[in-house]
Amino acid sequence: MRRSGARRAMWRGVLWLGLFLLTQNAWGGLPTHELKLAEKTLTVEVAATPAARSQGLMFRESLPEDHGMLFIWPREQWIAMWMKNTAIPLSVAFIDGEFRILNIADMEPFSTQRHASSAPALFALEVQRGWFERNGIGAGDSLPDLDRLLRAFPAVR
Repeated sequence: MRRSGARRAMWRGVLWLGLFLLTQNAWGGLPTHELKLAEKTLTVEVAATPAARSQGLMFRESLPEDHGMLFIWPREQWIAMWMKNTAIPLSVAFIDGEFRILNIADMEPFSTQRHASSAPALFALEVQRGWFERNGIGAGDSLPDLDRLLRAFPAVR
């Protein structure tokens, strides 16, 4: 009896650990923040390191409707994104240091076609393809809430 109770407890622990690891793998273990865009709030994972930016949303199978990934570079520069190893159809907004959307591109899963910023950018925001259009957000729109979010990453500015 004692042995089966210990075995059950061990398996319960293994299952909880597995669930935890699956959750970490699914969301990459990156910090998440809420970001307000117009009347919407997105939950974004923040990719602010070279490794996180390189990984992006690769190898993920889904992305909830009001979730995305915010890529932050240490300085404004020309940015290009692609979809290698990314199964989720995405839209990407390139955003400058004044928090204005420069341009938005729709990207095809698994494509190596590069989608570039129309000018030097500090951010790229990836969401489900069509999200910006569905929510009336386009080039020229300002995202002032990025200033608040940046305070959590002082080394970036």
